[in-house]
Amino acid sequence: MNILVFGPNGSGKGTQGAIIQKKYNMPHIESGAIFRKNIGGGTELGMKAKEYIDRGDLVPDNITIPMILDRLQEADCKQGWILDGFPRNKVQAETLAKALTDAKMPLDYVVEIVLPRDVAKLRITGRRLCVNDNNHPNHIAFDAIKPVEKDGKLVCRVCGGALNTRADDQDDVAIDKRHDIYYDDNTGTMAAVNVFKAIGGKTKVISVDGKASIDAVSASIMKDLV
Repeated sequence: MNILVFGPNGSGKGTQGAIIQKKYNMPHIESGAIFRKNIGGGTELGMKAKEYIDRGDLVPDNITIPMILDRLQEADCKQGWILDGFPRNKVQAETLAKALTDAKMPLDYVVEIVLPRDVAKLRITGRRLCVNDNNHPNHIAFDAIKPVEKDGKLVCRVCGGALNTRADDQDDVAIDKRHDIYYDDNTGTMAAVNVFKAIGGKTKVISVDGKASIDAVSASIMKDLV
């Protein structure tokens, strides 16, 4: 099965993609990794993309989408794929939808993790990263995974290791900029979600409440993936 995953920064989109990947043994493909692979490998599309990136410009869709399609047609994607991080706006969604149709590549599911903007921001700013293992969940805003205090400092609730924060998690301007794009339902990512909702047919949209726990969100998604 082929799956697109949408969710704002802070929604746990990457976590849910990894859970789906593990259960169904499908590649979890992130658009940034496709760029890095093409640029690092010196492909024709990668070199074209690098010219734009080096100038600080956005890579146009006529380069980005062929790179994505090439990746989705590789051998490890024969039994299905999970794509996240693209499309990010309405035009990209319309172009990708047409490209998938032209390539006779069905889109089976669109998973949308719905989360209010204020909750998404709190999840980002409250994250704490364990120096021993980034997969140890620690968050100052949620009692179930709050760090513990030791000698006047907060430490990992799992292993007692020191905690760090990502610089971009504490940058209000950067967070708001990313969320401005995602929550824009006229031309942004929410508009992209609506493009796929309108397609209908064999594409099934699964919208889940992102405020729930990781396990509850996963259960909501899994019950509709068949």
